[in-house]
Amino acid sequence: MTDAATHLHRLIRTIPDFPEPGIQFRDLTPVLADGPALASVVDALVEPFAGSYDIVAGVEARGFALAAAAAARSEHGLLLIRKAGKLPGETIDESYTLEYGQATLQVHTGQLPAGTRVLLVDDVLATGGTLGASQRLIERAGWHLAGTSVVLELDRLGGRERLAPHEVHALLFL
Repeated sequence: MTDAATHLHRLIRTIPDFPEPGIQFRDLTPVLADGPALASVVDALVEPFAGSYDIVAGVEARGFALAAAAAARSEHGLLLIRKAGKLPGETIDESYTLEYGQATLQVHTGQLPAGTRVLLVDDVLATGGTLGASQRLIERAGWHLAGTSVVLELDRLGGRERLAPHEVHALLFL
């Protein structure tokens, strides 16, 4: 077992029935609060993509913390993928369906040169809705998706299949 996996098994809390009955919420905040654990996790997120990306993208909100740490550790910049209405100026939008409605993500237009290689980082891959929309947004902006890296993959929900054919790396499967 890798150092990152050891830290994750030790620190992730499972909160039953949150945010609603029947859901087992995986709380990563203890991992974020532990410096050595955070360092090993973000190193493990970027390692499979070393040399293949120019910037790290994080999805609002929990993905921001991981992507910022990964960008800093790998000495790359940070691209924020925001919820609708949070960015000033001209944006590109990508809407997607949630089980309870619809959501929209945005990035600034012209923020990066065309062809910039983007590594997409987030905390959890579940159904693939948010990460799929983020991938499409990156490509529509004229950038190249180098890959997607997540801490946890809830593999029974089929998110990986929805992100195909793009490469997806997960540190832990639940």
